[in-house]
Amino acid sequence: MNCWKSIKLKKEFGHNRTLLISTLLGLLIFIVLYVPFSIYHGTNRSHDSGMIVFIIAMSFLPTLHSFVHILPLIMMKKRVKIAYKLKMKIFPIFTYYTKTHVTKKVSLIVLIAPTVMITLPGIISTYLFGEWYLYLLLFTCTHIGVTFIDFWYMSQIIKAPKKAFIQNDNDGYDILVKAH
Repeated sequence: MNCWKSIKLKKEFGHNRTLLISTLLGLLIFIVLYVPFSIYHGTNRSHDSGMIVFIIAMSFLPTLHSFVHILPLIMMKKRVKIAYKLKMKIFPIFTYYTKTHVTKKVSLIVLIAPTVMITLPGIISTYLFGEWYLYLLLFTCTHIGVTFIDFWYMSQIIKAPKKAFIQNDNDGYDILVKAH
């Protein structure tokens, strides 16, 4: 296998720029979605009782997001080594390493999984539950900001050759092609 391309987000953008883009994207999406949802739900008052649940949900968002990346690999019965680090000594952040290289299609499924399993249900819940739409929308928009990184990786992997394999590295991905 030869390395076709190494994708390192921190080398490409840097940590601060990535954080800034993610935050601005989440804020922009919130501004765009808040108006139609507030018009749809009318003058419904938000329940203050939802604030505690919102804070807990926001605290576990990175944990949930990282776990949802691993879920498709488990469902496809891929051999995965799961490691975790504790953030602030409370919240685990999962990382995964596959025992073998995964195909381009599997990598794209793994990267899109948090959007399908968290963001889309969040938008639907915002539409359905008028009393808590503000909290659900804030949670969903924050998650959209977090998924910026996943979509950037997806854009890079889509450009790879069709028969490429993807290897998860400590700080990014390596796109591998078979040597002739």
